[in-house]
Amino acid sequence: MEYKIEGTVLQLLEVQLLQGESVYTESGGMSWMSDGVGMKTNTRGGLMSGLGRALAGESLFMTTYTCEAPNARIVFTPEAPGKVLDMRLEAGQSLICQKDAFMCAQEGVTLEMQFRKKLGAGLFGGEGFILQKVTGPGMVFFEIPGEVKAYNLAPNSILKVDPGHIALFEPTVSYDITTVKGVTNMLFSGEGLFLAQLKGPGKVWLQTMPIANLASKIAKYIPSKG
Repeated sequence: MEYKIEGTVLQLLEVQLLQGESVYTESGGMSWMSDGVGMKTNTRGGLMSGLGRALAGESLFMTTYTCEAPNARIVFTPEAPGKVLDMRLEAGQSLICQKDAFMCAQEGVTLEMQFRKKLGAGLFGGEGFILQKVTGPGMVFFEIPGEVKAYNLAPNSILKVDPGHIALFEPTVSYDITTVKGVTNMLFSGEGLFLAQLKGPGKVWLQTMPIANLASKIAKYIPSKG
């Protein structure tokens, strides 16, 4: 399999497959493709796996695209302005990501839901109790709204983040919630009462434009029925 990512603000992912090679995505995730591609849609792993993915922000059904010709082309596009991230995962290597971040992957990659174990992180972490977990081996692609900045956290190194700006992180990173100090800061800083706290070791990817922030800005310009 070969691929290329094109564009700036509204990127696209073009995947080139040889005969017998496959990629899968959520239902409706494909934008266009050449002739000679077979499609198979199912719950991928059974009904419970499908329900778990639905809780984690993906569709109940997944579609697998298999090249049935000598070669074929498939194009995937994100749902919001931002970046397409490409990651090659080794066998057993995992990443934790926000809801709806998964774009597509090779057949060897598994996608499942990930529960937050800590109550505070689930209630106030910006994404709820359920995230997505992808595990290799294989290539996996993510769609992240906005720009992306990566950090390598040393052991016990702490990064405090406005909830919602966390795109993905390695499982070795500890995720918790901390309160903003000072009553004035809580009331007037615009950051709310809580910040996400990421503790190393491990790598984290942060996004500049949470989709909820974009939606709230657009909502101001949508006239109400009244």
